Amino acid sequence: MGKQKRLDSFFQKKSDDKEISMSSITPRLEHQSCSQSPPKSPIVEVEEVNIPLIERDPGLRKPMWEHPINQRDEIRRAYLRAGPYQIRLSSYPFSEEKHHRRFQYSWFAQFSSWLEYSPTKDAAYCLPCYLFNMKSNGQPGWDAFIVKGFRSWKKVNSGKNCAFLYHMGVDPCSPHNNAVRSCADLMKQSVHIDKVIHRQNSEEILNNKVRVKTSIDAVRWLAFQACSFRGHDETPSSRNRGNFLELVELLASYNDDVKKVVLENAPKHAKYVSPLIQKEILHVIANKVRNKIRDDIGDSKFCIIVDEARDESKKEQMALVLRFVDKGGFIREHFFDLAHVKDTAALTLKNEICVILARHGLDVQNIRGQGYDGASNMRGEWKGLQALFLNDCPSAYYVHCFAHRLQLALVAASREVHSVHKFFNNLSFIINSADASCKRHEELHASQEATIAHMLTTNELKTGKGANQIGTLKRAGDTRWGSHFHSICSLITMFDATCLVLENIKREGSSYSQRGDATSASKMIHSFEFIFILHLMKEVMGITNILCQALQHKSQDIVNAMHLVSSTKMLIQNLRDNGWENLLKHVLSFCEKNDLDVPDLSAQYFEGRRRQQQIQKTVEHHYHFDIFNEVIDFQLQELNTRFSIEAVDLLKLSSALDPNEGYKSFNIGDICTLAEKYYPLDFTSQEKLNFPFQLKHFECDMRNDVKLQNLTCLSQLCVVLTETGKSKAFYLLDRLIRLILTLPVSTSTGERSFSAMKIIKTRLRNKMEDEFLADNLVINIEREIAETFSSDSILEDFVSLKERRSQFM
Repeated sequence: MGKQKRLDSFFQKKSDDKEISMSSITPRLEHQSCSQSPPKSPIVEVEEVNIPLIERDPGLRKPMWEHPINQRDEIRRAYLRAGPYQIRLSSYPFSEEKHHRRFQYSWFAQFSSWLEYSPTKDAAYCLPCYLFNMKSNGQPGWDAFIVKGFRSWKKVNSGKNCAFLYHMGVDPCSPHNNAVRSCADLMKQSVHIDKVIHRQNSEEILNNKVRVKTSIDAVRWLAFQACSFRGHDETPSSRNRGNFLELVELLASYNDDVKKVVLENAPKHAKYVSPLIQKEILHVIANKVRNKIRDDIGDSKFCIIVDEARDESKKEQMALVLRFVDKGGFIREHFFDLAHVKDTAALTLKNEICVILARHGLDVQNIRGQGYDGASNMRGEWKGLQALFLNDCPSAYYVHCFAHRLQLALVAASREVHSVHKFFNNLSFIINSADASCKRHEELHASQEATIAHMLTTNELKTGKGANQIGTLKRAGDTRWGSHFHSICSLITMFDATCLVLENIKREGSSYSQRGDATSASKMIHSFEFIFILHLMKEVMGITNILCQALQHKSQDIVNAMHLVSSTKMLIQNLRDNGWENLLKHVLSFCEKNDLDVPDLSAQYFEGRRRQQQIQKTVEHHYHFDIFNEVIDFQLQELNTRFSIEAVDLLKLSSALDPNEGYKSFNIGDICTLAEKYYPLDFTSQEKLNFPFQLKHFECDMRNDVKLQNLTCLSQLCVVLTETGKSKAFYLLDRLIRLILTLPVSTSTGERSFSAMKIIKTRLRNKMEDEFLADNLVINIEREIAETFSSDSILEDFVSLKERRSQFM
């Protein structure tokens, strides 16, 4: 009886699954430096049971027996989920021994389940032995892989006498093997004493699985749709218990097997629908997505794309996107994580990025590109974020976002030319005057509908699926790429409707200010100069908009992007040389169609007071040279300044790899220079000697192989090399191509993540925790990856997070 009472008391004290916070099992890392010196180890923080910070670096952590006995299992689980600390350095330090040897990264592959390395102590450790081997009675060498660390590298590659094999032992009951079995037993909850005593039958286990899988499906669906989880009142008597509970109830209504085991029909101690359970499931799925991205990267080089934005609760959030080339040769850009930063100082951002990368086993030394906007804290040559990473990794080249550069070029050109700057101010004023209220918006739609109906009656428009849609006036914004072009196109399309609404406001406006604004806007929109610049900017921005859209593709490579920039410059130059007559003809036709006054183009043009004007010129000369040529010249000047390939030697040499136009730019000398000068750490001395000869073989092969011909960009060449197996024969060329493709083109993926953040963290959800927000974003943005995980695999990870009262196997 006494023993039974003690067992009952023990089980009464066990915490319910709902009571344990997700933070108790989530690895968190302290800020770490990314310098060439050994990096500080990431820290795992376990908060729920007041467990102190857990050091991942085996050389810095305190022995397991120094932790409180009632916290050790939780600490062990956290270590086992994080796995052995197997950091990859660009070069491991040589020991001070006379043999002059050092640790080898290949040893991790041979002893992947237990071997750890401490960069601070330059020593090897064993994770299972650290977790379960306690103090010894003084036997020599008992603490070599637990406390002191192992550094006798000469004893590793010595055949049967290998020190690592000797540590593992042949005897199944050796201390190491006992520790390995203890680790497996700890994570296998079905063999725990409380589960053995209260063994559930197969029907109960199946019900437990159905119950949790229902919650998993509900959480994943809500994350995909960016919906909120909780409701204001989640009590059973509430009319709306929140999206999660309502969705679970809906699923139960269509399946009797589910209905029998969820919500009110579930045991009170294991309903698995609490907010903490929802967060745990969400975190499991998000981590599986990140791990999949991490596995796809492997040991390949990658690029970081970083941007910051303020969320609904006025927190500064930093989005991290990883760009890399996968095993198939395809360029990938994946949203990886979102982190709250207290400020946007370069050092703060760098530390937070290092924490995220180290948490997921990504080595900073593998960074081969940086993509940011043009803010000074990002692009600064001395203290900017790109400079801090370049100090640690010399081949992590910074590329200013191409799409952001293009937007800056458009804005700068509009500000430099007085008439264009005035035009955009007038454009914004006209749109605000005609579409500022709901009443005016409805009038615009009604007027446009009548215009379209009339044009269909007179056969001026053709009918078809999706044709002749009623649109709206669009406002331009400096931070929205392509918005100026769409704003201009919307006004041209709705010109008649806009003029009609302005005339109505002039007559029926409710106040003097409304009637006065409408009168001014009507005068502006009917002026010939406004119409002329409207069509001119449509032509110019129509050319640049194609470039803007192309730069936002995830698979865009930097060499092809520079070709697109060059073609854009050529088209704008061609517009300047040969486009004047066609533009003028189009403007005159538009004015005639809309009954607008056209000035006498051959008359003398007067600007200001006639007596002060010294140069005599005609009206046509003014529009041709003072506006048309000047606008295009400023646009070309800005594009040449911001996209000068001559100023970037790296991009110039990279063009030698471009297969476009039949490899006309293929130059073995430039390709070898590119590898030696910009990627010296990625090629050994012997590989640099062999590279020219390999390129000669490739030059012969590309002229004979049809698959290597008619390629349009560098990314296609990389895919073809992989598909045909030629990447193994020309492995040095393949490696260099992948390094170039890793360079970023734009930060559009980061911008899209902030668009998703605005949908998820709204005014009604402005109290979302940072980790909860990041997990939601990862699943929502990387939906294609999250969809591939089965409910069984998610359930397996969910069960292994911590001790569960229910049994699932």
